[in-house]
Amino acid sequence: MNLKYCADYNEMSQSAYESIIIDLKEHPSQLICTATGNSPTGIYERLTRHFDKDPECFKNLSIIKLDEWGGIDSKEPSSCESYIQEKLVQPLRIPRARYIAFDSNPVSPEEECRRIQSEIEHKGPIDICVLGIGQNGHIGFNEPADSLIPYSHLAKLAPESLNHQMINELGGEPSYGLTLGMADILQSKKIILCITGAHKKEVIQKFLSKKISTWLPASFLWLHSNVTCYIDSKAI
Repeated sequence: MNLKYCADYNEMSQSAYESIIIDLKEHPSQLICTATGNSPTGIYERLTRHFDKDPECFKNLSIIKLDEWGGIDSKEPSSCESYIQEKLVQPLRIPRARYIAFDSNPVSPEEECRRIQSEIEHKGPIDICVLGIGQNGHIGFNEPADSLIPYSHLAKLAPESLNHQMINELGGEPSYGLTLGMADILQSKKIILCITGAHKKEVIQKFLSKKISTWLPASFLWLHSNVTCYIDSKAI
């Protein structure tokens, strides 16, 4: 893992953005997995500004949404869907054919997970996976547990996830999570992990210890051969 310590959030976001743009210019037909939350927001803002001056750079870009709150209306302003639509899909003019996303309130959540997995098998693997780390060390909704699930699945949300700021702004509490699995993530060709947030200092230190445990799902990223971890030094 390549650790890059950045002076602040802006430098972290800028460095990660530049890495993505270099890849897009070399290989425009990228499938990028996108997380939600504060950590990657600065990256997405820079990508949309780049689109304004160079839309051709994104003409073959495809996006897959990492996860979603389950059992809620996708039109909720604080849903993952609303976030990705606002920050990336609409500004970058990504058509439906190049956007893969969990339905937040499917008739059959299990079937929805199978659908997403089929999409990955046909259009993957993921080229670039943009991630943040949860306060409890989760990646997506791969929550700390005795064991982890490799592929797209329903997730029982941990208490820390249920206390997320996004939930406070939802119309109701989600009953489950929908997420790509750890194998889906680890099969990505390249992973960008952005670490920020003063309230995550404890889990960040555990992650940086390099000890791998299912109780710290993010620690499995140490097993991947092409991970760059951009660290906001003010968060540690």
